Amino acid sequence: MTIEITHTRRDGTLIEGTSRGDGSAEILRLREYGRTQRQPFRWSRNLDCWYLPHSRDHATYTPSLELLAQRLRDAGFEVTLTIDNADRRSFSEAEEEREEKAEGRAERFGGYAASAARNSEAAWKKSHDISERFAFGQPILIGHHSEGRARRDHARMDDAMRTSIGERERADHWTGRAQAAANYERFKKDPGRTLRRLDKLRADLRAVEKWQRGESAKGFSRNPADPELEIERQQLTEEIEHWEQVIKDAEAAGFKVWSKADFTRGDFVLYRGTWYEVLRVNPKSVTIPHIHNGTGKRIVRATGNRHDDWTWTAPYDDVSGRKSADEMQQPPQSEAAEQQEQATQSPPVEEPVPAAKPTPAVGANWQDGMALVLIASKNSSRSRKRRALWAMTRREAQAVCGDPRTSGRSYMLTWTDRPGTEGADWEWVPDNGSHAPVLGELDITPRREWTAAPQAPAEAA
Repeated sequence: MTIEITHTRRDGTLIEGTSRGDGSAEILRLREYGRTQRQPFRWSRNLDCWYLPHSRDHATYTPSLELLAQRLRDAGFEVTLTIDNADRRSFSEAEEEREEKAEGRAERFGGYAASAARNSEAAWKKSHDISERFAFGQPILIGHHSEGRARRDHARMDDAMRTSIGERERADHWTGRAQAAANYERFKKDPGRTLRRLDKLRADLRAVEKWQRGESAKGFSRNPADPELEIERQQLTEEIEHWEQVIKDAEAAGFKVWSKADFTRGDFVLYRGTWYEVLRVNPKSVTIPHIHNGTGKRIVRATGNRHDDWTWTAPYDDVSGRKSADEMQQPPQSEAAEQQEQATQSPPVEEPVPAAKPTPAVGANWQDGMALVLIASKNSSRSRKRRALWAMTRREAQAVCGDPRTSGRSYMLTWTDRPGTEGADWEWVPDNGSHAPVLGELDITPRREWTAAPQAPAEAA
């Protein structure tokens, strides 16, 4: 019998023509296939053939399938290999099928959870019924004719209770799985998450279009004549159209898509449950006082905070509301009535007033002193020399290091005004320009030279 290996984007990679015990399973189960060259094939009872997981809606890695075909031929099988990456389904069709499967999983997992909960209850009842013999604390009578039965009852009680606990844990597991599957559509269509997904897809589409024009994108180039580029362009276009329709549906249901045109400096933005005054309006975000100022407060203004010199950026896809300065001065009538009603029932609660900043011992212009911004790797050895990126004022260093865009999974920026001796304690490292947008947005021009400033003596006690 001939073994047929086929791959299309519509159906994925399938292998038909095998039979139980013919020796092909040992070859197919090797973890050396797929785009990662670390995947095994799996048997599907629904498809009645072998399939490669996660191969649908993707182009195949042809050398991997050619290697599989050669191994099967070396084992004595007759093999045919057919690859058609152009045969695909639309993104809407694929997403509709994923949603249907999620609904099926939710129903199936819910059944598993209900069954486990029933088993747990039955096992607990069995243990409880056996324990009725010992309701009044009857001990095991050593040497009595009832000793054997009593010990067996204790063992049965223990087994039943362990079964009950295990089935309860199993019920909790499947309940969580069912809830996750039921939330699939809501999770995927969350407007804020969808807006972020659209930004990434549009960037990917621009890169593909550059490659088709023979230009470089994402740091490398691709052959403009590669037919795979046109397929990728079509897929990205369909996916962008799909998620844009999701945003339109959300807007029709009342969701607001915020943008730069909605804000001016001095407005207030509702960000993660707190109102912040807008310090600067950016193309994709607004600059606000640092979120550390919002602890326990409903409104955070531009001044009068514990950390006036620190700022934060609130992306538009995470914004929940907007008010002008005049609207923030006078609360709405319904809110005023609510506050008046609360005032008659309990003493008024004043908005927390931040504690005054301690006066630095080195003088009033401490924030204008010089600091050295360092890049710290989270897994680096402490004995390693510290690596310096820029020199700037302490105020600027606080703003740069407090910006979330200047830290990643493996590194973070920090600053110090007493770095030690250059060459012995720290050294300059190249600036690759990755933080240039942050510096430009904060209007900071860093320096690449350091002169240790003399420290002012501490005040006498």
